[in-house]
Amino acid sequence: MLPENLIEQTVSRFPRYASGKIRVDELEKGGSDRKYYRIRVTEEHSLILVRYGESREENRYYCAIADFLAGLGIHVPEIYHHDEQERLIWMEDLGETDLWALRNSGWEQLREYYGLTLDEMAALHLTGCRALGETDLKLQAEFNEDLYAWEQNYFFENCAGRVFNHREGPGADADALREIARQLGAKPRVLVHRDFQSQNVLIDRGEAWLIDFQGLRPGLPQYDLASLVYDPYVSLDWAQREELVNAYIGKVLDAGGEVASDFRETLDLCAMQRLMQALGAYGFLGLVKERTAFLEYIPAALKSLREVLDRIPSLTATRNLVSELA
Repeated sequence: MLPENLIEQTVSRFPRYASGKIRVDELEKGGSDRKYYRIRVTEEHSLILVRYGESREENRYYCAIADFLAGLGIHVPEIYHHDEQERLIWMEDLGETDLWALRNSGWEQLREYYGLTLDEMAALHLTGCRALGETDLKLQAEFNEDLYAWEQNYFFENCAGRVFNHREGPGADADALREIARQLGAKPRVLVHRDFQSQNVLIDRGEAWLIDFQGLRPGLPQYDLASLVYDPYVSLDWAQREELVNAYIGKVLDAGGEVASDFRETLDLCAMQRLMQALGAYGFLGLVKERTAFLEYIPAALKSLREVLDRIPSLTATRNLVSELA
């Protein structure tokens, strides 16, 4: 869709902007089939316009999920208009300052931004599932044993296999990996974002705002936490990760929530899962979709995965493989 068409579409929904000189800038974002545009309607005001494809069902749920989350008090952009037929969404422009853009700030400043982010994460985990029973909100399939097993296979197929030409799959660790998938799938779930990484958290007006939440589903809170603290896009050291994990636990307890005795062991397993999923995605996007910039993040993700596997004694073959690839 050309910029002039986007302008026409915008003016037809927002006639008050017809007299102005509207400018359209395409924004580079993520690995999805969604395209993002900043619609500058006046010198002082702009909108974000999202055009989504037909291939992914969850794109159609974005607006309903945004309304649901806003009703819980979670910071998300306001939705101005959704045209399902044209697959266009106009929403609040919260700027360009995400956690990734702030990654080179000193830790004192970065700690504050991550603290705001953990406030939103804890609120989502503590309030989301309670409210689900009062709505007919349609979500993606919950995290279960099969989804965890799919993430593992995604890594072996698209990272180990496609990028490094290692075609043997999980080998001797096949049973141990399936057992991990079974254990995680049997744990009680909360509502999770599913892609809680630095480019999906905007900082605006002294608050953290969540975006790209169309993958919302029941899952484990540690999966979101691992997505944030082991994010390959931002380099955090061990002490910083520990500080953020402790901060999250503190926020949950202060809000009256519970923290399981095996929280950290489960966090390691979820970090393994998340990093395997990310590495599989980098291989698939980089080589199949020819979006080669994603390949640059494989070394950082492999380094983190190797560190996590050092704490999972049952996965000797996988740990050796990842060490070799790294």
